[in-house]
Amino acid sequence: MDLVEVDVASRTRRALGAVLAGVLAVAGLTLVVVGSASAANLVANPGFDAGSTSGWTCSGTAGVVTTPKRSGSHALANTPAGSDNARCSQTIAVKPSSAYKLTAWVQGSYVYMGVTGTGSGDKSTWTPGSSGFSQLSIDFTTGASASSVTVFLHGWYGQPTYYVDDVSLDGPGTPPTSTSTSTSTSTSTSTSTSTSTSTTTTTTSTTTTTTRPQDPTLPKHVLTGYWHNFDNGSRLLKLADVPTTYDIVAVAFADAVPATRGAVAFNLDPTLSSKLGGYTDAQFKADIRTLQARGQKVIISVGGEKGTIWVGDSASSSAFANSVRTLIANYGFDGVDIDLENGINATHMGSALRSIHAGGGKIITMAPQTIDMQSTGQEYFKLALAVKDILTVVNMQYYNSGTMLGCDQKVYAQGTVDFLVALACIQLQGGLRPDQVGLGLPASPSGAGGGYQSPANVNKALDCLAKGTNCGSFKPSQTWPGIRGAMTWSINWDASSSWQFSNTVAPHLDTLP
Repeated sequence: MDLVEVDVASRTRRALGAVLAGVLAVAGLTLVVVGSASAANLVANPGFDAGSTSGWTCSGTAGVVTTPKRSGSHALANTPAGSDNARCSQTIAVKPSSAYKLTAWVQGSYVYMGVTGTGSGDKSTWTPGSSGFSQLSIDFTTGASASSVTVFLHGWYGQPTYYVDDVSLDGPGTPPTSTSTSTSTSTSTSTSTSTSTSTTTTTTSTTTTTTRPQDPTLPKHVLTGYWHNFDNGSRLLKLADVPTTYDIVAVAFADAVPATRGAVAFNLDPTLSSKLGGYTDAQFKADIRTLQARGQKVIISVGGEKGTIWVGDSASSSAFANSVRTLIANYGFDGVDIDLENGINATHMGSALRSIHAGGGKIITMAPQTIDMQSTGQEYFKLALAVKDILTVVNMQYYNSGTMLGCDQKVYAQGTVDFLVALACIQLQGGLRPDQVGLGLPASPSGAGGGYQSPANVNKALDCLAKGTNCGSFKPSQTWPGIRGAMTWSINWDASSSWQFSNTVAPHLDTLP
């Protein structure tokens, strides 16, 4: 298949569909109608018309503005910065076993709204953004012992200022003293909804609360691949030649800096550059921007089979973090992939990853070997759990492994669907979210010493994990519809095999829940 013959329709469907489907597929889609003007609003200072954020607890640079606003005199404005998502929350008394509706009008990129403490499961919803205000809505019923809930709104890390107006929690309770004023304001403006917003379709989802949901700039299910910065006999590619079937592209690899323990550097391999007709550093940087403009993420991978990077104390941790942050600044990488195959220290690498994330590396991935993720007591697994709040995905290498124990304590051989399912199950039962677990496989028999299996088998394992179908002899007692996707070593080996891996697995990801 020629490189230009990529599945553009599939990529577009995934990019658009996942933005709205991401965390929402668990509970489905709800169309929302503007609530009744007679319902009681339990939120204090719902329209921020007190001229302040009184009644709300906020991080970030929360304040009020007179424009843009949806109604009344003011709206909330808050700006995420660094590792802060600019969250504003309010705890509200409620009655047990009662139905409630939470709504808010928001404007900005990736604005979230949610509720915790319901006694019946936490809920959240979000919008990728619009030019004007659009409404978010959540329906929930409190548990038998619920007495209060906390409602919250926040933006997304590194995104611009977001705005909120006319927050409402309708249901039985004692409305705050200012309700009558804000309710009449909301009533008088509700008739103009069709002219003030272009769309009011919103979604509701049930999610497991973590301090950070999955990155909304990625599809719900992703395909990751490694791009070679060297010639190993596979097909040589410029970065811009990578097809759009790949959502995350890991550049392999950054090199250790001998003079400074823990530090890494990146330079285009001169042999590769020459064989590609004089591929320059400037062209490589431009290609990174090209992929990002397509919606793809480009990250720098550290380690590999021959990697000698050591991060085992505070000094090397700082050196590693500072050098990766420098690469991110110089090249525009979206984050970092940890592919250390010769030992890892969860404490010091965890510290480094938090520094990298705070410095702009928002995509954090890992590619441990199977032996590294057999139990939560191992350093790689400990690292993944320690940075779970900023971790994008763990793409364990399900190859070069021999036989391994599955989550049912039975032994499984590599190269089978059971091997993939039973070992992924360990991570899922061990504390990682489904959206943080991916299946790493060779793109061709040449890509690994052992463990290759057909892309069709990869799809079967994904079906088994997500839907409980197409399983082998082992079928887990539950399903994980949010399973993140797959990774392959490598894009270059995939190109050498006429793109068999990506052309088989990427479209199948679109069929998962």
